[in-house]
Amino acid sequence: MKDGSVSKVGRFCSLFGTSGPDGMTMDRAGRLFVAHASLGHVFVFAANGELVARIKSCAGHSCTNVAIGGPNRDRLFITESASGTVLVADLNELN
Repeated sequence: MKDGSVSKVGRFCSLFGTSGPDGMTMDRAGRLFVAHASLGHVFVFAANGELVARIKSCAGHSCTNVAIGGPNRDRLFITESASGTVLVADLNELN
């Protein structure tokens, strides 16, 4: 909630695949980044649950975690567990 409290709500979004979503993070704009452990993508959702972008791994199909960082907090770090790779995506490309 805007005041910082919590409330029970309905389903935010649904995903598919042989395993479910894994790590998540949010950016300053309120977008939710969800690593999907069997699809090799990070799904980006707007605050209303709309899918607004999809970032495909170039290293494998097991994206397990995400974190936002960099000096301007404009980099998305993605762990790909099958290859042991840490990928970096430029969040400015999503704007």
